[in-house]
Amino acid sequence: MNEPTVGRTPALELNEPRRLTGFRATMDAVFSRILIPTDGTPSSDCAVENGLGIAAEYGATAHALYVVETSSSMGHVDFVVERQEATGEDAVEAVERRAEAFGVAVVKAFRYGVPHEQILDYADDYDIDLVVMGTHGRSGLGRFVKAGSVAERVVRAADVPVMVARRDACRLPI
Repeated sequence: MNEPTVGRTPALELNEPRRLTGFRATMDAVFSRILIPTDGTPSSDCAVENGLGIAAEYGATAHALYVVETSSSMGHVDFVVERQEATGEDAVEAVERRAEAFGVAVVKAFRYGVPHEQILDYADDYDIDLVVMGTHGRSGLGRFVKAGSVAERVVRAADVPVMVARRDACRLPI
């Protein structure tokens, strides 16, 4: 049975290889370096899972970043910084361990300063293609008091795509 092909593309033979076109075809070139900022809390677990899943899908390298906050509001008290460094070490090590299950290479990194500024600087410094980060999903007064979350500030100022994963909306088994 011959199907007319005027005005449409003929169907592919079953043994003919499929060729991806459009957005999906360019994904491999688009996402080769994925930044996953983590703070070691359950709120970032969903972002870690999503970021590593995307990295695995496209053969990208994941960059696990922890920012030790040294803003003026946090002060520069040594024991506070040391506690954050220990938390950060645990957080990036957890990303590295989880990445093994995905078969993804991980670059572990630490920065010191204001979190959203350091995330944006890291993305620029390492030519990051995608940022995947978690958020607490605050609304109302909680959002007002915090003057915008780190994720919100990154979304507003980033020059690359940013995927924000809310813990309460995560469907992954974490």
